[in-house]
Amino acid sequence: MDCIFCHKELLSTDIVYEDELVMAFMDINPINEGHVLLVPKEHYLDADEIPDETLSHIMLISKKIVIALKEIYRPEGYSIMQNGGAFNDIGHYHMHIFPRYSGDGFGWTYGEFQAIARSETTKRMCEIIESQL
Repeated sequence: MDCIFCHKELLSTDIVYEDELVMAFMDINPINEGHVLLVPKEHYLDADEIPDETLSHIMLISKKIVIALKEIYRPEGYSIMQNGGAFNDIGHYHMHIFPRYSGDGFGWTYGEFQAIARSETTKRMCEIIESQL
């Protein structure tokens, strides 16, 4: 597998955290200074493929990264995001964590779809989630 995130030695950036489950490093194309990528060391595409222990650990480490970003950059806020499936441009699960500022130019863009609450969809979603607990 030729996944750059599976080969730490191929990364051309600074690692800010590493343990047996995850690695965090500076994004080479940051949205804002301090943009960090947090990845599991094992190769997974999407969050639903990651074992619960590792996924929980990713969230705990993301919290520590947010604390560091707040102390270093004193941002007005921060964003945490992750793209899945075809929208995961690397093909290895990675969480973006970066400081945010008013007027930084980052924002959501919306398509033409208007979100409408649908009781049947909501009911089905609840059933699927409940079946996994």
